Amino acid sequence: MLNPAMTKSAITPRRDEDFPEWYQQVIRAGELAEPSDVRGCMVIRPWGYGIWENMQRQLDAMFRATGHRNAYFPLFIPLSYFAKEAEHVEGFAKECAVVTHTRLEVDAEGKMKPASPLTEPLVIRPTSETIIGASYARWVQSYRDLPILINQWANVVRWEMRPRLFLRTTEFLWQEGHTVHETEAEARAEARLILDIYERFARDHLAIPVLSGEKSESERFPGAVQTLTIEAMVQDRKAIQAGTSHFLGQNFAHASGIQFQNREGKQEFGWTTSWGVTTRLIGTALMMHGDDDGAVLPPRIAPTQIVILPITPKEQTRAAVLEACDKIAARLRETHYAGLPIEVFVDRRDLGGGVKNWEWIKKGVPLRVEIGPRDLEKNSVELSRRDQEVKAKESMPMEEFVARSPEILASIQDSLYARAKKFSDANTRVINSKKEFYDFFTPGNSAKPEIHGGFAFAHWNGSREIEEQIKNDLKVTIRVIPLDDSAEGGQCIFTGERNARRVIWAKSY
Repeated sequence: MLNPAMTKSAITPRRDEDFPEWYQQVIRAGELAEPSDVRGCMVIRPWGYGIWENMQRQLDAMFRATGHRNAYFPLFIPLSYFAKEAEHVEGFAKECAVVTHTRLEVDAEGKMKPASPLTEPLVIRPTSETIIGASYARWVQSYRDLPILINQWANVVRWEMRPRLFLRTTEFLWQEGHTVHETEAEARAEARLILDIYERFARDHLAIPVLSGEKSESERFPGAVQTLTIEAMVQDRKAIQAGTSHFLGQNFAHASGIQFQNREGKQEFGWTTSWGVTTRLIGTALMMHGDDDGAVLPPRIAPTQIVILPITPKEQTRAAVLEACDKIAARLRETHYAGLPIEVFVDRRDLGGGVKNWEWIKKGVPLRVEIGPRDLEKNSVELSRRDQEVKAKESMPMEEFVARSPEILASIQDSLYARAKKFSDANTRVINSKKEFYDFFTPGNSAKPEIHGGFAFAHWNGSREIEEQIKNDLKVTIRVIPLDDSAEGGQCIFTGERNARRVIWAKSY
């Protein structure tokens, strides 16, 4: 997907020159988000938040279709709640923001300072298993109360030392599902169900191919028995954890006292799960589909799917052109794509056509439509697809365009997925030796590393020590242990020991 050709582009630097900086400039040029005055936090601008709103609406519909409902739980969690689950609190301890005082007062020097210590510190929500567990312990009395299938859309705070817009910020937005079940089998099935929803959402809505499977023990969610994940490869060939679903066993039920009377009349602890995706998905989509001219948005998540650009070089034709633009926009809004009315915007701003055109290119709007006096004479429009070269245009009769607009948007969606899948497949390699593995993940220029690596499919003996060694040597971790039945016996490439299957290794964000 990367094009190293020395051509002029809207984004500087290009992807092949400095991918991390390219990513920041794409966000800036597209007006998606910006750093705030609070270190590690971001301001999500309307275009970026519009993407999140679409993701939220579409995912929420998928959750509701499987019986889940939304609720809301407190932002503040008593410190003692975390202490009940030792492994959980240890996993999040370094990321917690803690409130210790209420009220501010002015000191003798005229400066504001905290005044009243709390009797118990409050942790600002890093995740909600413990506070939600306290409610579930009250709600669950009998097996007849189960299952509980609840999701919440919320913000989360995890103190981030190396922030990166959308991918890692101190405060971010997410959804977190929390469920309680009567049996272990039901809880495990729930975790798999959600993993399947995440995989389908990534593929069909974000146009992102992902690998799904299980995390290794060292990569599990703190306190979980099993963590399931979807992992995406972006254009610098690194992995992004795009969503996780956790089978928690009875660990959190014991910690929170979630008990019920079973069908035999005996007291039993519930079986729980938790699962979530975050605004990281926006960054993943940008890194997967963007090019050297800015963002490229799949139509299903774009806040505006079609932008109409009136071309009005002369005042005497301006009114007629604008009227035609408004009429075609109204007809497009009556047309449906992916089950929803098409989102259309007529850009009537008093700016040069070239300026407006490039703004929408950088924002990644899927389809740009120009209508000017000559188009009115021919009863046609000029189309530009964001998945094609930015200067490419196609003339089409207005009636045909309105009728075919859902088909064109679907074609853009499909082409973005096909392009991403081709890239991911091309950079996933089966590796059978330690030397080949180290060569694969070692840049040719260590001072200024070029884009290298990808997904390595290699045998591993299950040793945590080997995991740590590879992480220290190459900054490479196990991203996915496949769940399918395609086990392939072989030898661990690091120790020579026999083992049953390969796992996916990669550098990651």
